[in-house]
Amino acid sequence: MRLEPPEPWRAFLSELDRAVPGDVHLHCLGGFVMIVRYGMPRPTADVDVLAVTPRESLNLVLQLAGRGTALHRRHRVYLDFVSIAAYPDSYESRLTEMFPGAFSKLRLFALDPYDLVLAKLERNSPRDREDVFFLATAVALDLEVLRERYRDELRPYLVNPAREDLTLDLWLEAIEEQRTSGG
Repeated sequence: MRLEPPEPWRAFLSELDRAVPGDVHLHCLGGFVMIVRYGMPRPTADVDVLAVTPRESLNLVLQLAGRGTALHRRHRVYLDFVSIAAYPDSYESRLTEMFPGAFSKLRLFALDPYDLVLAKLERNSPRDREDVFFLATAVALDLEVLRERYRDELRPYLVNPAREDLTLDLWLEAIEEQRTSGG
């Protein structure tokens, strides 16, 4: 794990750190986490944020560092608040701080790999599937842990659990095939 983010993220986040009036925590997911925490080799221009604490900091953070802001134009990266997403109920208890001590007021936390996978389940885009299969290899996901977390912490809150059951089953089957074929 990096002690500080790579550029252009370091300069972008450093400016945001200087601009916020007090401590701000960002719960991060998506491509940024996949790249800086797990080494996925693909570009992204945003930091997907699931939650900002304290909650009253959300609007300020987006005004400072969201899409179209001066920070975005200067660094060509931005924060993107993910307002619609399904994620495991107890994800906060498993957050891991990225770049501890790199900033004075800003702290970034990453969802753990199982929660990252489950947050991609409903959308199930081709990029989401690529991310899931990458994580399955990069961190050697325990598929039983993934099943249990889905069943206990995500499924009860889904609008269409039968569809997500099928998606998860297909993902797990593909991961098992990938592992047995050595690919």
